[in-house]
Amino acid sequence: MAGSLPLAACGGAGGGGSSGGGQSINVLMVANPQMTDIEKLTADTFTKDTGIKVNYTVLPENELRDKVTQDVATKAGQYDVATVGMYEVPIWAKNGWLHELGSYATADPNFDYDDLLKPMVTGLSGDDGKLYGMPFYGESSFLMYRKDVLSAKGLTMPERPTWQQVADLAAKLDGAEPGMKGICLRGLPGWGEVFAPLTTVVNTFGGTWFTKDWQAQVNSPEFTQAVKFYVDLLRAHGEPGAAQAGFTECLNSMSQGKVAMWYDATSGAGSLEDPNVSKVAGKVGYAYAPVAKTKSSGWLWAWAWAMPKTTQKADAAAKFILWASGKDYEKVVGQKLGWSRVPAGKRASTYQIPEYQQAAAAFGDVTLKAIQEADPTNPGTQPRPTVGIQFVTIPEFADLGTKVSQEVSAAIAGKNSVEKALADGQALAEQVAKKYAK
Repeated sequence: MAGSLPLAACGGAGGGGSSGGGQSINVLMVANPQMTDIEKLTADTFTKDTGIKVNYTVLPENELRDKVTQDVATKAGQYDVATVGMYEVPIWAKNGWLHELGSYATADPNFDYDDLLKPMVTGLSGDDGKLYGMPFYGESSFLMYRKDVLSAKGLTMPERPTWQQVADLAAKLDGAEPGMKGICLRGLPGWGEVFAPLTTVVNTFGGTWFTKDWQAQVNSPEFTQAVKFYVDLLRAHGEPGAAQAGFTECLNSMSQGKVAMWYDATSGAGSLEDPNVSKVAGKVGYAYAPVAKTKSSGWLWAWAWAMPKTTQKADAAAKFILWASGKDYEKVVGQKLGWSRVPAGKRASTYQIPEYQQAAAAFGDVTLKAIQEADPTNPGTQPRPTVGIQFVTIPEFADLGTKVSQEVSAAIAGKNSVEKALADGQALAEQVAKKYAK
């Protein structure tokens, strides 16, 4: 990243700090492939150019959420930068926990702020319209499937499948190759693990966590039907140990040829198409998120860089953030690691890079359209009390969603019934609703 950043661009606690040689910053990241990549590339690029050393802490998603929430909410100040998502940013910005980042981006002409995709900017802004999370990569969700395996079975995948079609295909693809299961779906407890895909199923089946006037709906017929469908599909044709499988486990299963289909984040496609880590590169097809009662059902998410107000190194942290979300970093990834691994889904220009277009030919257009189609203001069949597709944007949802997810995971493992899981979830949701209902 060229050009220096004015210290005045960022107000609030912890501003400034030396930006030069010998300084270091602490960055907390989720353990996804894109973060592993940046960890490998930083020393020979960012640190070499700026003299700023980056100390990374990388954790699985659920552990990351606990750690970053604890650090930011208690103002412990251990980290200068942390990866957070569209759920946390608006809430934490309202609480005054985060530095505003938009002014840093607009002050640097090399960053090209206007190139950021509008859904990403909107989802990472606070109520005041200012940007508090800088997208590292953005995603929706779609269905990934083995083209060769379907073809060998004489089966075809619709461009926009229904969930019933997916279930029927899973039954036919189960055992298509030795040890292969029909589908991989997240079953790992966590509001951002099993309930990320599962809430999109709830939405398209006609369910919702809460009505617009804050009536809890966790044990409603539509919510129940969606969860039963998901649990039954996993138990019949899903991956072994599904109750402990999250994004990472499903990515591994799909890339190693152990499952025929996988419904999850569009960002998973880059790894699937990398022959250095995937046995199925070039063999995967991509279809839009399956539906039931809605026209589309993909989620909207970004893993984004946030700067806690407690940092004493705001200048150096901002330099890192703008580098990590910048066009030049995308080129570094493409040239050093392969263009399919570019952290995409955040910039319009990414989809105009010839090398990326070639590497992402199978999934690039579907990913971009899925992001553009995602509507966090109207993701289901009825009005919602908050903006968000696979989450409810209130502080209590992290705890609520995680507690209900534990019950659902137990049902996936055969230790609980869906009805009991959702009855318990309804009681918890009703307690949350009391705070908001008028």
